[in-house]
Amino acid sequence: MKDATSTAVKSLQEEPREYSHREILQVMTGLLAALFTAMISTTIVSTALPTIMADLHGTQRQYTWVITASLLAMTIVTPIWGKLSDLFSKKLLTQIAILMFVAGAIAAGFATTIPVMMSARAVQGIAMGGLMALVQSIMGSIISPRERGRYAGYMGAVMAVATVSGPLLGGVITDALNWRWTFFVSVPLAIIALILLQLKLHLPTIKRASIKIDYAGGVLVAITAALPMLWVTFAGNDYDWISWESGAFLVAVLISATLLVVVELRAAEPMIPLRLLRNKTAVWMIIASVGAGVGMFGSGVFLTQYFQLGLGVSPTQAGIMSIPMIIGQLLSAMVGGQLVSRMGRWKPVMMVGSIIMLIGLLGLGTINHESSYVFVATFMALMGLGIGTLVQNVVLAVQNTVDVSEVGAASAAIAFFRSLGGAIGVAVLGGVLTHKVSENFAAGLDRLGIAAGAGSGDTQLDISNLPAPVQEVFHNAYADAFGPIFLIAAMIAAVSVVAIAVVRGTPLRATVAMRPANTSEQELPAG
Repeated sequence: MKDATSTAVKSLQEEPREYSHREILQVMTGLLAALFTAMISTTIVSTALPTIMADLHGTQRQYTWVITASLLAMTIVTPIWGKLSDLFSKKLLTQIAILMFVAGAIAAGFATTIPVMMSARAVQGIAMGGLMALVQSIMGSIISPRERGRYAGYMGAVMAVATVSGPLLGGVITDALNWRWTFFVSVPLAIIALILLQLKLHLPTIKRASIKIDYAGGVLVAITAALPMLWVTFAGNDYDWISWESGAFLVAVLISATLLVVVELRAAEPMIPLRLLRNKTAVWMIIASVGAGVGMFGSGVFLTQYFQLGLGVSPTQAGIMSIPMIIGQLLSAMVGGQLVSRMGRWKPVMMVGSIIMLIGLLGLGTINHESSYVFVATFMALMGLGIGTLVQNVVLAVQNTVDVSEVGAASAAIAFFRSLGGAIGVAVLGGVLTHKVSENFAAGLDRLGIAAGAGSGDTQLDISNLPAPVQEVFHNAYADAFGPIFLIAAMIAAVSVVAIAVVRGTPLRATVAMRPANTSEQELPAG
């Protein structure tokens, strides 16, 4: 009886029905509405963040923490959301995620201290991890890998509107109203998204004989992801990179990672399907995703700081100046998705894109306070073009090698490693930036005849009351610190280029499941 039940459950998981073009568009209407709300809320805030931190009397180090709090939370929960999407209603989970995002936005809008802002951003990060995992999971469960690029183009169009309009809208709101409205604006958008989700998002419910949640795996995933982030955040400031504290972190990471592997290999429903590591495509894509993560998260974080803190422009101007990178990324995402679907192969597009991303990062590695905007914009656009070809296709390449019953966990696993690489990368780059700015600021003050010690430590971001010569030193100190940041990012991107070059480019299959579904319908419609 038990074997019969297991066989029936397995059959339900392996034989999903094929969706028509019209049905897929109906599903994606509500889904993209939710993604649009989260994305535009995030891009609006990115332009306002330097103003926010100055208003809350934050420092450069705290600036990095506000960013990494969101990234760390997103990284930790992404595989958990992905696994839950294989076990429970994807629609309900999507609705929960967007409500959490709005709750975090409201809390951030009312924040008066840095700790409250960090906590609110962490809540938003948890929700973003859910939305990113759920979007990939839902698309993977209703669209074949061969056709997925076509619909990724629709997603790219929505992302284009959110990403291009977000920084501009954020700058205008910050300059004309108040930075708090950059958070509050997501509330009416979320209400609209929830209504569309309820009306348009209809997915099949797969019946399971039993559901087992890997609680131990979830806790160990959180610990294993958090420890490296905490280490690189404090290393170089509170203690040396080579010290007993660093050794303690390393030992703790090794212990938690070992326990995670043991638990996940024994779990009936593991949070991270480690058997993916037997798949060479998955291993190489995990390595490639690290470079994509650093480029994707780092570009938005550090270029915004370069324009506002390095060049001293307003939030609105910073949003406008970021457009070349944004347009490059979104055009390549849409066009690249169409090319992948037409060719039936993902490797050529990713190979070209990874090289372009590397060239863009190398160019940005030479910028300083004397660099012209045309020079910066050119390499920003190249970096954006490269990133756009990688973000979706890294996940697609792995989805193509797993069955639909595991698409949620597999997609989330890749997103987890991409976010983890990006989060650790941003933390490391943020630490280097803090150190370089402090050095440059001290040297600049020394040239003005001010004691160099006055520029040491964690740099304050509110410089409105400083004399004009000191403000100029501040801006130059920042502008000259970003070149080394992007050179480090380029080194990481080079590893991604190698990984993509080595991996075998498996043709995309034309079915949702690993094998074509038979004529028996065993799925139940669900609201």
